[in-house]
Amino acid sequence: MPAAPSLFRLSLPTLVLTLALAGCGDKPAASTDGVTQASAQAAAASDPAAAPLLTALQKLLDGHRRIIVLLADEAQQSPADRATSSRVGQQLFHDGLEQREAIAAQFDTLLRGTSPQRFATLGTVLDYIESAPELFDADRLAFREVLRTLHERVGTDSSLPAVKLHQRIGEDLEGLDEIERNYNQEITRIFSRFDRTRAIALKREKWEDYIAHLHKQYNREAILRDYGVIEPYPMSMKDSDREIFGRDLPPKTVVLSFDDGPHKAYTDEVVALLKRYDVPGVFFEVGRNLGTVQADGKVTLGPLARISRDLMEQGYAVGNHSLTHAQLSRTTGDALREQVLSTDTLLKDVDDKRAPLFRFPYGARNAEGLQLLNEAGLKSIMWNIDSLDWADPVPESIVQRVVEQVQKEQRGIILFHDIHDRAVKALPQILDRLIADGYQFAGWNGRDFSVGRARKAAASDTTVTSGYEKSWAIVVGIDDYAKWPKLEYASHDAQAIADTLTGQFGFPSSQVIVLKNQQATRNNILAAFHDRLADDRTGRNDRVFVFFAGHGATRRLASGRDLGYIIPVDSDPNAFATDAIAMTDIQNIAESMQAKHVLFVMDACYSGLGLTRGGGSSSTFLRGNARRSARQMLTAGGVDQEVADSGPNGHSVFTWVLLQALAGKGDLNGDGLITGTELAAYVAPAVSAVSRQTPAFGSLPGSQGGEFVFQVPDSQEYLNADTHQLSADAIALNNKVDAAQDAKGETQAPVTVPDLQGGKSTLVVPAALPTSDRQRAQQANDRGLQLYREKRYDEAVAQFTEALKLRPDFAQAANNLGFVYYRQQRYAEAARWLENTLKIDPSRAVAHLNLGDAYFHAGDKARARQAYTTYLALQPQGSGAAQARAQLEKL
Repeated sequence: MPAAPSLFRLSLPTLVLTLALAGCGDKPAASTDGVTQASAQAAAASDPAAAPLLTALQKLLDGHRRIIVLLADEAQQSPADRATSSRVGQQLFHDGLEQREAIAAQFDTLLRGTSPQRFATLGTVLDYIESAPELFDADRLAFREVLRTLHERVGTDSSLPAVKLHQRIGEDLEGLDEIERNYNQEITRIFSRFDRTRAIALKREKWEDYIAHLHKQYNREAILRDYGVIEPYPMSMKDSDREIFGRDLPPKTVVLSFDDGPHKAYTDEVVALLKRYDVPGVFFEVGRNLGTVQADGKVTLGPLARISRDLMEQGYAVGNHSLTHAQLSRTTGDALREQVLSTDTLLKDVDDKRAPLFRFPYGARNAEGLQLLNEAGLKSIMWNIDSLDWADPVPESIVQRVVEQVQKEQRGIILFHDIHDRAVKALPQILDRLIADGYQFAGWNGRDFSVGRARKAAASDTTVTSGYEKSWAIVVGIDDYAKWPKLEYASHDAQAIADTLTGQFGFPSSQVIVLKNQQATRNNILAAFHDRLADDRTGRNDRVFVFFAGHGATRRLASGRDLGYIIPVDSDPNAFATDAIAMTDIQNIAESMQAKHVLFVMDACYSGLGLTRGGGSSSTFLRGNARRSARQMLTAGGVDQEVADSGPNGHSVFTWVLLQALAGKGDLNGDGLITGTELAAYVAPAVSAVSRQTPAFGSLPGSQGGEFVFQVPDSQEYLNADTHQLSADAIALNNKVDAAQDAKGETQAPVTVPDLQGGKSTLVVPAALPTSDRQRAQQANDRGLQLYREKRYDEAVAQFTEALKLRPDFAQAANNLGFVYYRQQRYAEAARWLENTLKIDPSRAVAHLNLGDAYFHAGDKARARQAYTTYLALQPQGSGAAQARAQLEKL
């Protein structure tokens, strides 16, 4: 049977019009008894083989609609009614999971058959989903997971009919993404638990028509009755020895919990996010997903048990969520014991490190169930913050709901589910918001929930680095000397370093002291140290970064030892021994600070610091680094050398290379961290290769072998026409530096650099710990951005390609790859990748702008016009709005 024109292949305005027209008339009442909708009846009559599938799809749709009816009037319901709606809605949701499994089995049976009509039968099913006039577009969201399942199964068949069907299903899935985006505001409102205020009350009759249509077919009370709701026994909502709700956690502390897994794909995605943000999580798993327990006690584990084993091995708490996700408040006796104890047996067979935790499905429990947990040594874990991700199809709505509930409760256990992609999509935004608001994340410690350690920064969280509590800096730059030769770039160098600290690395501007030119007197520099940083003014978990750009000098002492000085603006060359700042003073200041790690970077040349050898670090250095103090120093050169004050963009060569290192090139082992040793191992040989300076590095006496650490933040930049690229002289210098690095060979090879006693020091870069595909993809993307700025387009393409191999859904890398092609005037390739970006992230405004430019230069005026128009709809006041309007005028 030839496929009918797909609704999903129409434009967004057509979708809106279709929905509005569909809401104008009444629809026949729905039923779950067989094929009842007119178009489905006609389809089943023409192709009887499709009838069972069409019946199953209507049952799935029935549950989807019932969930919406239960939650649509949530704002008007009492707390008790909301709890009941939520509980029954979860039952409906899990019924839907079983229906989807049954539909998948029907797909398998059909596809394994030999009938030449099997693809035509599937085409009949798609015709119904795509074009049935009885369906609202919101109805079609019920079929998304079914279509994904069919897409996966058909994709294993390479025959031409299967390939065509696979393409058609893929287009339908894209259409569903567009529907989700179109319904974002409506569904956010429908599923929200909290009142909102609006500047303008928008009239959206089409959605109200849909709700009215459902209310004609469904009645809330009837739905509850159909599902035999039994309210649980009244129980305290306070934490106790046998139950935890999360309300007694410390302020601004939350627990992330995930139910119903393990899932073959989404559990790993959730774990990748938890690792990325370095936060703990608790997983409550359904026993039948793990395997079976025979009557004689024999355990047979299934393939998903591997995921649970991996979770436990990685330190995540894995608890019991019953055997079949039954409502245990109305289960008693042996059936209740089987639900609890069989799953505990399965979890222990997976790994005896299973957590002694139990979560009642739907939160429905009774006294017998709690007594059984007590006998089994299990603790009931409830929740006080429900994401509703099991019902709400829109990630942005889930984010809004969770954040608002957390702000209201100020602490608690958050309920998510790791069996669909909504939690995966919503979780990064939720974590970003909660981290920014100062929340801590508690994990299970064997007795209760606690914050076991300081959270290391997520790559996207630039305000915290590797467990430091506070970050301080003193930045000095002097050009305008009165009695010493004037310099050109020192003040500019200092400002660039200060901007990098406060921007890229999140140092609070109030804790970065900048002294330039006439401000940088001897008294002011010493006061900055003594009044702001010395003694107990910094904490034991703080870090201090010191940068000086200016003159340095060396004096030979009577003992024959050299002593170095940094020269303040008011120093006299004939008296610098008394009016400059000796390195012995700096050393004394460093030892007086309570801060754990201090790094001095001196863009000046001198000798005589009395430094010890700069040691290498082991692959496990970060675990011990928090316990070891560090007092490290990197200088631009030695005695009788002059700073090359003629680098690109108004910087000295040393500071320019330093800035490139801090931008990410100094992460020599690719672990997302730049240690003091890595910084020196990159900067010293690079500066020596392009100038006559020989930078030196070492640790001050008293240092305990620790390392100052910068955490390289993930770049959030989507390439576009406004993205800055380097000047020709900057690119030329970077090319020389890279050539020297290439000649050195392996980036992690030991590097020999001068120490400041006149000797040599071998720096060993620590081996990187294993990282996830998601982290490696981000690192490849960020390298691609560096290469783009240097106009090394082919190499940038290779890096963005690598990022997408590691993470196919990486919208940022897809956009960046498309924009590099655009820069190379490969407009067709650019358009393809920008279209791919929008398939992953349809509301990414900058990708629409870039796509408009690609189509404009390719001569496709209609598509260019559509892309620019969409950009302006998303970002009417955006940075590219003027450009988009100008291009539209040309079209």
